[in-house]
Amino acid sequence: MSGPSTLSLWDDTSQEPDLHSPMTADMSVDVAIVGGGYTGLSTALHAAERGLDCCVLEARQIGYGGSGRNVGLLNAGLWLPPQDVRAKLGGERGARLVDILGDGPSYVMSLIERHQIRCELTRSGTIHAAHSESGLADLRRRAEEWERLGAPVRLLSRQETAEKIGSDAFHGGLLDARAGTVNPMGYVRGLARAAKAAGARIHTGVAVTKLSKQPGGWVLETDQGRVTAKSVILATNAYSDGLWPGLKQSFVPIHFFQVATQPLGARIARILPERQGIWDTGQIMLSLRRDAADRLIIGSMGAAIGGAKGLSERWAARQLRRLFPELGPVEFETAWHGQIAMTGDHLPRIHRLAEGLYTPIGYNGRGIAPGTVFGKAMAELLAGGKEADLLMPVTDVRQESARALKAGFYQAAFAVNQVIKSF
Repeated sequence: MSGPSTLSLWDDTSQEPDLHSPMTADMSVDVAIVGGGYTGLSTALHAAERGLDCCVLEARQIGYGGSGRNVGLLNAGLWLPPQDVRAKLGGERGARLVDILGDGPSYVMSLIERHQIRCELTRSGTIHAAHSESGLADLRRRAEEWERLGAPVRLLSRQETAEKIGSDAFHGGLLDARAGTVNPMGYVRGLARAAKAAGARIHTGVAVTKLSKQPGGWVLETDQGRVTAKSVILATNAYSDGLWPGLKQSFVPIHFFQVATQPLGARIARILPERQGIWDTGQIMLSLRRDAADRLIIGSMGAAIGGAKGLSERWAARQLRRLFPELGPVEFETAWHGQIAMTGDHLPRIHRLAEGLYTPIGYNGRGIAPGTVFGKAMAELLAGGKEADLLMPVTDVRQESARALKAGFYQAAFAVNQVIKSF
């Protein structure tokens, strides 16, 4: 497992330094943002660039939640195929969301370039790999629609997939040239640096304990002092707590764990030679990527279980042997997990919790580009935009049905999956 002072491999290897900035006095701002992840820092960056006085209040450290723990796949679109997004949201709004999030990786890459964010960006795409013939049929359906929309995606044959991944375990794959990979902690820390340079105030180690409406705005009570703001964005996503009643009951929390090998150098020359990140079509999804230091990072749904030589490492060793039988034994460096906010329809939400209080939430494992784009949209709203122009319809918070039962079931199922696939 990662050591007590680090969250993930990305925390250890990020070239962007951590930002520690305590809150030393009460503040009055235009916009207060709770949460220092992709959404919160993108909101801060874009709001500050529009002349709004804003502050970010992060209870732990920048990227403490899913932003610093995820796989680092910079994917286009959402979990759902584009035709399903349109069916759920309606033709016009759905088509707009598909279009904007299809361009999401390009926008993230433009921010990385503009602010010189050191996050090990690759531009070679990602591969959605078919774990079965039924998975390949799903990819074919996705490919046909993306191609109809003019996106640079291509359905790979089994042989082409084997050549790009270095494994013949998959039945085919969908290569998306819009996508790429990043060190996710490097990216979120770079966003923090850029937001601060644009004029946003960023404070870490500040826990917001109470939100109160007052004439003309809000009061945020924290363990470090008081903040008054005209508007508030809760950007806590899967790490939402009881700060706003009912918010954490509006999604099902899902863990996703990863295990990283030691750097393997020339031993993996034929594994992901172009450094695409992959995830498969299995119900209990598997992910795999290769980082800048030639580690293999493999993961799946569930929590990281056990320390050195624990269950998750045994699972990882078994999966690497299955995928790459010629690789031989490997040593592991670290394991960790993060939390995903899953919604019943696999679509994100924008909730208006009260006048001047909003939360984008529920990215369903697609946090990097959607979190960045939704943060930009919230900044545009607070700078004078209209709710009708947002990417999603603004809704009230609704409790996810049988949330606790679902969360418990998934946790148990994912743990059993690790056990079964460790031998």
